[in-house]
Amino acid sequence: MDFPYRRLRRWPDVEADNLQAWDATDEVLVTRTLALAEERDIAGPEIAVIGDEYGAITLALTDAGFRGIRVHQDLATGRRALARNAREMGLDGFREHELERDLLVGARLVLLQLPKALAELEEIADAVARWAAPDVVLVSGGRVKHMTLAQNEVLGRSFARVQAERAERKSRLIVASEPREVPAEPPFPVRAEHDGLILVAHGGAFAGARLDIGTRVLLDQLPLLGRSQLRKNDPNPAEITPESAGSAHSSGVMDAPQDAPTVIDLGCGTGALAVAYALAHPDARVVATDRSAAAVASARATVAANGVADRVTVTHDDAGSDLADASADIVLLNPPFHLGNSVHTGAATRLFEASARLLRPGGELWTVYNSSLGYKGELTRIVGPTEQVHRTPKFTVTRSVRG
Repeated sequence: MDFPYRRLRRWPDVEADNLQAWDATDEVLVTRTLALAEERDIAGPEIAVIGDEYGAITLALTDAGFRGIRVHQDLATGRRALARNAREMGLDGFREHELERDLLVGARLVLLQLPKALAELEEIADAVARWAAPDVVLVSGGRVKHMTLAQNEVLGRSFARVQAERAERKSRLIVASEPREVPAEPPFPVRAEHDGLILVAHGGAFAGARLDIGTRVLLDQLPLLGRSQLRKNDPNPAEITPESAGSAHSSGVMDAPQDAPTVIDLGCGTGALAVAYALAHPDARVVATDRSAAAVASARATVAANGVADRVTVTHDDAGSDLADASADIVLLNPPFHLGNSVHTGAATRLFEASARLLRPGGELWTVYNSSLGYKGELTRIVGPTEQVHRTPKFTVTRSVRG
């Protein structure tokens, strides 16, 4: 087939010369799908597509005449890119779903761009074996340099037959069939407790139910926020340090400011920062938002598990784009430094820009990042005056004040 892949865009995701909206794996998956669909007489409603980053697989198949394809994309940016690319190409006839029964029931062919995390692959493979048709074939693909034998092993837990095919254009397909009997309960979400904070995680959530190191470093600094907010109208504030917090709160729980702040956990992951702040500030209004559907489902479960659903709202959004300008007193941020399998700081820059938009004048952005990235100058330029609050050999915490 001759589908115009080059017309696809990543927008609203980061766009750059070294980033494109499709790869050879998309093309190989589409070619194999067309052959399998003809061989097995499979119609559009019997096809499910998972992990189609910007719509290349879905739109190529739609362009080939398939209608009723079911699609699940984890990222809000991917969903918006698919919708935009479809409008630009005049294509429709597919349906968006979450990673739930409706996505897979009756599906005889499931296409998957292999995820980075084995836990995410395990959750997807279990879902396909659990809900798809008994004769389902799962065709997953990835770039050879990112594939491991562990992926075959994970697929083998849910399928009796797993066959890796010969590489083509530096991509490889793995074909899984004959679903095994699934356990009574799905393997995800999982949960773990960290000093009284319960984290719940689906397979696609970064760090799972663990408390990742960067988040832990920023959590350790949250007691300083109480002192910071009381001083935010001081025109010449001294640098905030753990020592200057002094008598503050040995328990790590802060007294709420007289006017309880609105706090946004931007890129919330499993919701650790949002829930910790809500537990420390019973009167605060907290919004946790992430572009990952797996993260959002995890954060909602974390919020419920910690009993703060009455004061924490979780949204699936792209860099807080649905939240009002100048609506936050505090933004908490642990930005990613990867875009898919590429190391790229563009995602962090977008979140810094979003923070500047969301903060009220005098509002504060508290950021933790890998010290080697040196974001302080960029934060000063985009948000406002920025000071280092804490530094470890690996991570730096900064406080930026919106001008």
